[in-house]
This record gives sequence, C-alpha cells and structure tokens, in this order.
Amino acid sequence: MTTILIAEDDELQAELARRYLTREGYQATVVGDGRSALEAVRGSAVDLLVLDVMLPEMDGFAVCRALRAAGDETPILMLTARSEEDDLLVGLELGADDYLSKPYSPREMVARARALLRRSRTVDDGPVTVGPLVVDPRRHEASVGGTPIDLTRAEMQLLTLLAEHAGLVLSRPQLLRHLHGSDEYTTERTIDTHMKNLRSKVDAVFDGPELLRTVYGVGYKLVAPTATEPGTDAT
Repeated sequence: MTTILIAEDDELQAELARRYLTREGYQATVVGDGRSALEAVRGSAVDLLVLDVMLPEMDGFAVCRALRAAGDETPILMLTARSEEDDLLVGLELGADDYLSKPYSPREMVARARALLRRSRTVDDGPVTVGPLVVDPRRHEASVGGTPIDLTRAEMQLLTLLAEHAGLVLSRPQLLRHLHGSDEYTTERTIDTHMKNLRSKVDAVFDGPELLRTVYGVGYKLVAPTATEPGTDAT
C-alpha cells in the first residue's frame, strides 16, 4: 500500500488531511514536528511526504534540505502559509516537488499528492543530447559542456522534456501536464518557478548562448547554440 507521511503541527488540519488520503486508499500517518518527519522518512518506506514549512524542532525547509543532501528522492509536497516569491523559490530550489499554499481544500491536496505519486513512478527513457547538454533521467544526471548540474526531480523532468523537443516551443499547459498529469489545481506559477531555478543552474555552468529560452506569451524551449532559431524570443 502507498504510504504518505503528513508532517503538520496543526492537529485538526493534519487529521483532515489524513482522513481524505485514507479515503483514497493511501496509508497516511501524521507527525507533528520536523525532526520526527526526518526520522520517519529515513527509518521507513515513505512514498510521499506532505511537509508543512512552519514546524517545531526543524522547519520544513530544513527537513527538505537534509533529505536531499542525503540523496533521498522521496517526493515532497510542501505546505506553506507564505506566499512571497522568495519562499516559493527556496522550497523548490531545496528539492521540494510542488507546493500548496494555505488555506487549501483537502480535495486539492489529494489531487496534488496523486499527481506527485504518479510522476515518481514514471519510467524515463535513456540519455538525450542536445549540443553541449546531456540529460540522463534514469541516472538522474545532467551536464552542460561536461560540467555536471545538480537538478531536483521536477527540474530533471522539465529539462528532459525540453531536450526531447529541442527547438520546439512547449507551452506552460504542456509542461504542467507532463509534471502533474491532468491535475486541475496546479498553477502555471509552479512551472515558472521551476524554470527560473533550472535556467539559473544551466547558465551558471555554460559560458555561451542561452540554451533555455522564454517565448513571451507562449512558453519555453531549449535551443542548441548551432540550431536555427525561428521566431523572436525574449530571454
């Protein structure tokens, strides 16, 4: 049975989330502080962590950072009452797969959880090479010009899709469907935040023309430096 751990110190909110997830057939358990969440993920098989940012002992950012630093790729849905762009960037940059702002509906939380679980079970294809970029999703490895770049799970999936469709513009809805299936609750802001992080990582190691481009009003594309680039892009 799929196991979901809910790290939430608001007992009423945690119990409501547990009931909705259990109703969907998941085995859902609750812990009330960050340290307990970290120990639970490390000590047992957890398929998804629903992680509140504001936790006692260790906050959600610290838990996420510790798990990813140890190579733990458990999908993380981060819950936050914060709406500032910097906080969202921090969570996703640390390796959270998605975020949900409070207050949220339990149905929305279940939909996000289902989408993340589906994503984590997807079998990716082999390496993809576009100019100086090499992406190997099965090994969770990527490099630009021979220099490795450290990507989160979501960033790896987005970069792989863009590489597989190099030179073509992929819309935000297309990228959302790739990450979250038909989840009606996920917003395009999630894609923009992931892409902002991804672009900064690629640009930091590649001293050449920008590989990841924004096509205003349309979406994003990946372009090899030697490729012909139709249309007018804005970066």
